[in-house]
Amino acid sequence: MKKINSIIMFLLLSVTILAAPLKVGLILAMGGLGDKSFNDSAYAGLLKAQKDFNVEVKYVEPNSWMEDAYFLEEYSQNGFDLIIATSYTAQDAMEDISSKFPNTKYAIVDTRAKEGENIASLVFDESEGSFLVGAIAAKMSKTGKVGFIGALDIPLINRFKSGYEQGAKYVNPNISVITTYVGGDAPFSDPLKGKEHAYSLANQGVDVIYHASGNTGIGILEGVKEKGIYGIGVDCDQDDIVKGQVLTSMLKNVNNAIYKVIEDTVNGEFKGQVYNFGLKENGVGTTDFKYTRQIIGSENINFVENLKADIISGKIKVN
Repeated sequence: MKKINSIIMFLLLSVTILAAPLKVGLILAMGGLGDKSFNDSAYAGLLKAQKDFNVEVKYVEPNSWMEDAYFLEEYSQNGFDLIIATSYTAQDAMEDISSKFPNTKYAIVDTRAKEGENIASLVFDESEGSFLVGAIAAKMSKTGKVGFIGALDIPLINRFKSGYEQGAKYVNPNISVITTYVGGDAPFSDPLKGKEHAYSLANQGVDVIYHASGNTGIGILEGVKEKGIYGIGVDCDQDDIVKGQVLTSMLKNVNNAIYKVIEDTVNGEFKGQVYNFGLKENGVGTTDFKYTRQIIGSENINFVENLKADIISGKIKVN
């Protein structure tokens, strides 16, 4: 009888273990939630996966990039199955800690971590999506001067800048693209400084501004509104921040990437490799021009749709 009871208990325990939900930890980037941009998109992907796959989730909003290692270690020690960092600043810590926890799976956004069986790199072709909004900017500019405001002068941000310049010059080879960087102690979360940069560009004759600066972009778009020029949002749909003046937003669908890596982990299909998200994979793109369709005009919107098709087919190469 004792033997039968032991077998039953073992089977019940096994079923319980098998039924235990996957534990997913998300470490957000600087600026945290409420940025109407990168972090909000990542969080949306986490919540959708929680609903669809019944996973157990937890997220944190670090106050400094130096906290990335602390939370990676904490999640690892507490038995999380998948740990996702949304900031490139976590790369070194993740590569180190992942080697100590080979049975834990890790994913990092916006950087290519070293090859390993338990690290997935979720990277985007920001230049492809930025090419499209650059083309729109050039079509809508009356002064022949468009602007780009980046948080920092780093390779990640300059992928947005490069695509934007290429798209603008594809439409108008003589257009001037004026670039400035926010810098400082909080480049991704300084709306006041963002507004100052928007004012500066507008005062130089720029009449369309595209930004890649996280929560700082809220201030940039406020500056766009006050100066009576056009803006272009980034990462999430920011078109409603200044309705009719934000021409479109370059969607960087971090939510899709977060959802995809969780889905693969749930299905036992996680791979320690690079996941690429470009136009073809619906990783980047534009909004549906809800507030600006009439302003931009159907001819220009169709032109951009054709550009998108040509980039996907390889007819247009974006560097």
